[in-house]
Amino acid sequence: MLCYVSKIVGLFSTMHIKNSIKNFFCFGKILKNSNSNGPPDLEDIVKNFLAKWKIRCCRKGIFNTKSVFFKRNNFYFFCFVVLCFFLFFIGNGFYTIKEAERGVVLRFGKFHHIVFPGLNWKCSFVDTVYTVNVESVQELVASGVMLTSDENVVHVEMNVQYRITNPRSYLFSVTNPDDSLKQATDSALRGVIGKYTMDRILTEGRTLVRNDTQRILEDIIFPYNMGITLLDVNFQTARPPEEVKESFDDAIAARENEQQFIREAEAYVNEVQPRANGRAQRILEEGRAYKVRTILNAKGEVERFLKILPEYRMSPEITKERLYIDVMEKVLSNTNKVLLPNNNTIFWGSGLCNHDFLNRTHDCLRETK
Repeated sequence: MLCYVSKIVGLFSTMHIKNSIKNFFCFGKILKNSNSNGPPDLEDIVKNFLAKWKIRCCRKGIFNTKSVFFKRNNFYFFCFVVLCFFLFFIGNGFYTIKEAERGVVLRFGKFHHIVFPGLNWKCSFVDTVYTVNVESVQELVASGVMLTSDENVVHVEMNVQYRITNPRSYLFSVTNPDDSLKQATDSALRGVIGKYTMDRILTEGRTLVRNDTQRILEDIIFPYNMGITLLDVNFQTARPPEEVKESFDDAIAARENEQQFIREAEAYVNEVQPRANGRAQRILEEGRAYKVRTILNAKGEVERFLKILPEYRMSPEITKERLYIDVMEKVLSNTNKVLLPNNNTIFWGSGLCNHDFLNRTHDCLRETK
């Protein structure tokens, strides 16, 4: 083909071809007039060309190839037209793929290959190129009124972000991948909402709904090989229908008040319980100390009585009197009044003691102190 084109260009470069084309287009007469009257008129050139072509076709027949088509001047014209068509064919095949895109080339309607960013060429009228953006993050929103497990109705909205990773699968695996993904999202969301109660969906169950929806959605679209990858699933809003919104707001306010009271009670417990624990610990320590002190005192008394026991065996009367005096000393040292019977006597040991004797004893104890 290139050799043929080079031959045509060589022929056009000769003076003979120039003269023949000038005669064929009737340039001779027009150029003579142009030298004297200015530049030639384009309309006159076209009219002369059509008139001469019509006359030749009518005289010798348009299908008479030996006399018309293959005549020297007409053959050069045909080669010129072929060359123009060839150049148009070559130039029309160049195209550019952007950095974020990939091109899918179809040859006679069948997938051929994928082209990458840059300047590329296709065979015009044979190849078809579809460009697909593989870097941008696309979004779709699925929303609607859905039924919960406790037979309540809730309005939910979910946003899905995805990216195209396989242009061929994205274009040819399903008819409309975006619409298919939206339907799959709606189906997965309805299935998840139907497993939870309305209160859980509107309060602490939002994360569970999001995670379950993403997992089920990936399982749904995997067999279809849609050529897309899910990036994120966001649970936007969940609210009751407008008809019951006021009553539901009251229920939410009551629940919030309940939580507030619970938090206040917990704060009070955290404040009081440490003090109560400290007081209880102090009482326990005091009890342990009293126990130890009492045991030690008892042991001391036992030791003291064990030391007195030999003396008591030797002289029991004297020892009794001494013990009695020691006890009375402790008792009378803490009081200034002593109540006695009418006979002014008090029982002491095995006999009676006069009141005056007790007074003297009490005075001696005071002076001793």
